[in-house]
Amino acid sequence: MSVEQNTNLVPLKVHGVLVDPNTDTQIVILRDENNADVLPIWVGTAEGTSIRLALEDVVPPRPMSHDLITSFSTHLGMKISQVVVTDVQNNTYYATVQVSVNGLERTVDARPSDAIAVALRAKCPIYVTQDVLKRRAGDNLEAWLAKLDPKESGTSET
Repeated sequence: MSVEQNTNLVPLKVHGVLVDPNTDTQIVILRDENNADVLPIWVGTAEGTSIRLALEDVVPPRPMSHDLITSFSTHLGMKISQVVVTDVQNNTYYATVQVSVNGLERTVDARPSDAIAVALRAKCPIYVTQDVLKRRAGDNLEAWLAKLDPKESGTSET
């Protein structure tokens, strides 16, 4: 399902990673290009750190798992072409990573946090389905996000 085949997909950029003081987790903030739609995804500390490092172009002294995945794909001649946040069920998001090699395309199931971390390293686009955007958190989302500490955001215009 490439973007050309599915106009149901909305392109997003990682706006930053915030710390949620209530749950001791991190929140990846995805926004569309007009900042009209926002999609927050709660992730673990390790995943949030990995995404933040990629946003800041920090290369760790030893490769992290997402660096390893990207390196494998490069060395095996695979292209990571896009990631898509495909579904949300019971406040759990689902994603896929699309890879291609020698004209063969495959879609791989992934946690959104892993898919986003890989997308940032592979410099490929991130999409969300319109259905997921419609079903995201409630109307008070922007007000709630504004209350979080922006010093912890690691925000980026990536």
